[in-house]
Amino acid sequence: MEKLRTTRKQKGFTQQQIADIIATDVSNYSRKESGDVKIFDDEWEKIAKALDVSVEDIKEERTAQNNQNTTLNDSASFNDNASINYNQFCNIPNYLLESQQEYIKLLKEQITILKAENAKLKQG
Repeated sequence: MEKLRTTRKQKGFTQQQIADIIATDVSNYSRKESGDVKIFDDEWEKIAKALDVSVEDIKEERTAQNNQNTTLNDSASFNDNASINYNQFCNIPNYLLESQQEYIKLLKEQITILKAENAKLKQG
């Protein structure tokens, strides 16, 4: 996304400032700007408005190299690419995912404790 990066720098904006505008963290925005994560239409509009340019001035179409959906049609390569590309278009910051994973772990521990307690109560 060279047009976006160049325009952002010319206008004097940091990645953090643009990340704040589209309500994401700077590491996620960096991945968006490098083309690793999809920039959604509403985000393009917010960024263009902030940079005072049209969406067409900064938006570039994703290349086949970045968007590997074409290889997914080949069943032999599907399994190889599916795990690699699973989070490619995910727009959830890593810290939220990590927080949810910790919460799931805590819930599993509580379930185990409750099952043991339930078994003791059934035995009398």
